[in-house]
Amino acid sequence: MIAAVAACLPARGMVAAVCRATGISRASLQRHRARQAAPPAIPRPKAKPARALSTPQQQAVLDLLHAPRFADQAPAEIYASLLDEGVYHCSIRTMYRYLLIPGIGQAGGKASAKPLTRPWGF
Repeated sequence: MIAAVAACLPARGMVAAVCRATGISRASLQRHRARQAAPPAIPRPKAKPARALSTPQQQAVLDLLHAPRFADQAPAEIYASLLDEGVYHCSIRTMYRYLLIPGIGQAGGKASAKPLTRPWGF
């Protein structure tokens, strides 16, 4: 409705009266006009964080997570055992994040619930 009122109204005059008659706030009308006059936003690619792991480092972490030695351990346990050996690759959260990558990690997504079955007679 704001778009229709904004299209019909001239740039000046009678704005207050028309807004009162239609029940539209003048501020809403002004915001709508400002959005229409503003140039469109330019989508920009998301910058890669400076502290992000490089591709070889990511592969090293994935190789550790999939190693037979750590097959039945959670990332927190892997992290602790590697720290005991004096080795640090990344945080526990980063290990979980790499495991959630579809096609690469083990988790891959949520499990779906089984459909409910109703007994006969209901």
